[in-house]
Amino acid sequence: MSDKSHARLLIIDFGSQVTQLIARRLRELNVYCEIHPYQNVTMDMVNAMAPKAIIFSGGPDSVTRDGSPRVPQEIFDYGVPILGICYGQQVMMHQLGGKVESGHGTAEFGRAYVTETQKLDLLEGWYQDGDEQVWMSHGDHVSEIAPGFEVYGTSPNAPYAITADTKRHFYAVQFHPEVHHTPNGAKLYEQFVKLAGFAGDWTMGAYREEMISKLKEQVGDKKVICALSGGVDSSVAAALLHEAIGDQLTCVFVDHGLLRKDEAKEVVGMFRDNMNLHVIHADESDLFLGELEGQSDPETKRKIIGKLFIDVFQKYADEIDGAEYLAQGTLYPDVIESVSFSGGPSVTIKSHHNVGGLPEKMGLKLVEPLRELFKDEVRALGHELGLPASFIGRHPFPGPGLAIRCPGKITRAKLEILREADAIYIDQIRKHGLYDEIWQAFVAILPVRTVGVMGDGRTYDYACALRAVTSVDGMTADYYPFTHEFLGETATRIINEVKGINRCTYDITSKPPGTIEWE
Repeated sequence: MSDKSHARLLIIDFGSQVTQLIARRLRELNVYCEIHPYQNVTMDMVNAMAPKAIIFSGGPDSVTRDGSPRVPQEIFDYGVPILGICYGQQVMMHQLGGKVESGHGTAEFGRAYVTETQKLDLLEGWYQDGDEQVWMSHGDHVSEIAPGFEVYGTSPNAPYAITADTKRHFYAVQFHPEVHHTPNGAKLYEQFVKLAGFAGDWTMGAYREEMISKLKEQVGDKKVICALSGGVDSSVAAALLHEAIGDQLTCVFVDHGLLRKDEAKEVVGMFRDNMNLHVIHADESDLFLGELEGQSDPETKRKIIGKLFIDVFQKYADEIDGAEYLAQGTLYPDVIESVSFSGGPSVTIKSHHNVGGLPEKMGLKLVEPLRELFKDEVRALGHELGLPASFIGRHPFPGPGLAIRCPGKITRAKLEILREADAIYIDQIRKHGLYDEIWQAFVAILPVRTVGVMGDGRTYDYACALRAVTSVDGMTADYYPFTHEFLGETATRIINEVKGINRCTYDITSKPPGTIEWE
């Protein structure tokens, strides 16, 4: 948990798929908040955290079911504003003396419109153009509101769409204000934190100063090693640690031969030459590519790379005398997702975390300076630390690198073709001013060859697929709508300039059903 220099907001998670969005909306308002699963919330925990306000998230369960999620009853006597959302509204009504029912004809999923029944301070700025658009997702419905509550908005299938007990500052809504389908949802959160008395002082400038102080206290005079990939997370973590502890930090950049064109030179150059960090450039490309030779199964590739990364990192770390800490670029979404809501195992979509298992194996203590931040906050912190905009705004790059953009067997020749094609594609995107509009863009080289004609000759070369997606957090994504002119110009450049490719396609698969990467 963060120290108590900032007022805190507690989000109690009942299992909604969009709970993280609540936290993001609040962080955008410079309010510090934490998400905790309902089963971990006790009054001792609440008293220790001392939140200035509480939000109950949505969730998939039904309060009419015996054993369904609840909050400690004493939480309603804690004396702070509470906002209940969807299932959170139903929990409030149920535990405070109202009624919730299941039944046909009252479910509501998707876009709906709420009509104002009386003024409410929480909804200042709403209803400027008549009824307000919201996003509903509920099967149960409140059939009787709890004593002390009044109705402030209705929708065709939710007569108690907005209710409140203004004396106790309890608010309850049946819809999801955090999703973009509720256009004025951000205003609702803004009013809620304003009513709760938050100062909006959770800024990256303040975080930087506080975290530097914490890191100095945590590390003392000991040494820290950091796995530096050149991605945003590890780069910002390394820069923050260097500012805090200087020469006590050593970064290890593992070059597995699966990087993009000139990537190793750029990363090592920036941190070693421009920022004066101690960086070990571990060129182990022969080892990685040798182990990957002949492998075509994507999960096998990932596991080989993950194991080798740990072995190589440990080899170089053992050469650093006196290292007691391992720095990781863990983000808040990683922390949230590591706490299973149901206690059950998650489905494996893909494996491989660069330094997974290392702390225990090496007897090192962890230092995670970014574990309270979302990705956009990490980028803002990077700006505070003076990292170049070109690094802060970089598209995500997977730990296994080009291995998962090369379906089928990996060869050095295919990797070189892929690097050249990818460099041209990114150059085109930058040249057209599109880079910052896109979450991630890359080329995949396909495990097929196609017949082509160049000049008067026949070719039999590889086909490649261009991929570019828009996304907020990588959990869902849609393909970027390039113009045909852009795609034609880019394909022409790749085919003309890269020996070994004679055909380009554009991947228009969304996530889901596809993934962003090809493997």
